[in-house]
Amino acid sequence: MRNVTKDNITDVFKSYMAADMPPRTRELLEGLVEHMHDFAREKNLTHEEWRQGIAFLEGCAAIETEDRHEFVLASDVLGLSSLVDMLHSDPASTSSSVLGPFHVSGAPPLAVGGDMKHDFGGPILLAEGVIRDTDGNPIPNAEIDIWQTAPNGLYASQDDDQDTFSFHGVMKVGADGRYAFTTAKPAEYTVPSDGPVGAILNACGRHPWRPSHLHYIVKAEGFRTLVTEVFPEDDPYLDQDTVFGVRDDLVMRYVEKRADEFPDGMALSGKVQERFLHVNFDVTLAQD
Repeated sequence: MRNVTKDNITDVFKSYMAADMPPRTRELLEGLVEHMHDFAREKNLTHEEWRQGIAFLEGCAAIETEDRHEFVLASDVLGLSSLVDMLHSDPASTSSSVLGPFHVSGAPPLAVGGDMKHDFGGPILLAEGVIRDTDGNPIPNAEIDIWQTAPNGLYASQDDDQDTFSFHGVMKVGADGRYAFTTAKPAEYTVPSDGPVGAILNACGRHPWRPSHLHYIVKAEGFRTLVTEVFPEDDPYLDQDTVFGVRDDLVMRYVEKRADEFPDGMALSGKVQERFLHVNFDVTLAQD
C-alpha cells in the first residue's frame, strides 16, 4: 500500500498477513502489533525513546548466555512471567510461580530423604511434603526438580566456587507421594542488576531483592506440570519480591526443631544433633 499513515498502519500490517497462517499466530501477532502501535501513538514515542528500547533489547541479547537469561529476567521484573503464570494456574492446584533464569536442566537424582547441603554452612533445613491430586490422594512416582541458592545467595550458575549442580536435584517419590530432603536454608538475594534489567530497576527506583525460596518443578503422568516456589513467612522481602512471585499459599512457616523431636526414619533422624529448621509443604497437581 502506498498511502500508509499513522492512523492506518496497524490495519495495513494486518492486511499483509497471509490468509493461511495459523489462526493463533495471527491472533497473537495482530494483538501484539495493535498494542505496540497504540502505545506509540498514545505516548507520542520519540526517535530517541524508540532507540533506547532497541538498545535495551540489544543489551539483553549481548549478555544472554546458557547460564544467564536476561530476557527471562526482564520478563520477571516487568511482571509478565508472573502474569502468565496466574492466567494459567488451576485454582484447585498449588499456585504456580516464576521459573526464574537459574534453572539448570539435567540435575542428578536425589533420593527421598537425600541431602543437598553437603559441606555448605548455614542453617540446616528439612523440607518435606506429599504430592497430591485435587482430591487429596497421593500421586505415586511423581517427579520433583528442586533448586535453590547456596547460603551466600548465589545459584550454582553464578558462582565459580560451586559445582554445576550444587543445590540442584531431581527426586522421584514412591507410592505414598512423599518427598523429603535436607539442605541449607536458602538466602534472600538480588537478581542480577549489572545489565539492561538493572537499568530498568534503577529507572523505576526499585530494588533487586527476592525473598529466600525453594524452587520446584513437579511432574506426574496425567497431571499438569507445576512450576512453583516455597517462601518462609518471616522473610523481609516477602511483600516486595522484585519478580512478583509470592502467593499466599506458597508462604510457609519454617519451624525450629531438635533431632530427638523428630520421628525415626526421616532424613535428619539420628544424623545431626543440633537444632534445625523444618518446613512441610504439600503440593497439589491438577489433572491434564
